[in-house]
Amino acid sequence: MELISKGRAGTLESGDICVVVEKCSDKGILIDLDSSVASLFGREIKAVITKTIQDLGFTSGVKVTATDKGALNCTIAARITAAVYRAAESTEFSWK
Repeated sequence: MELISKGRAGTLESGDICVVVEKCSDKGILIDLDSSVASLFGREIKAVITKTIQDLGFTSGVKVTATDKGALNCTIAARITAAVYRAAESTEFSWK
């Protein structure tokens, strides 16, 4: 899978996370996180984002901009997955 454009998923509603995934030229996975609970859960949120992207087959060249409003880990993973598939303009999904 290759990122072609920007992919967006989620909302700014309470209990959700709005994410934008795009291709970047930098090494690694870049995460720009805006969260009111970043001091408590920022490390865990970034870990979930990173693991989800790696599980989708990416190790570098991905930038994620996330605005968290108290989303659970399962919601974060779902939003990242949806945004990546949208950015890849893919219609073939791997349901695990």
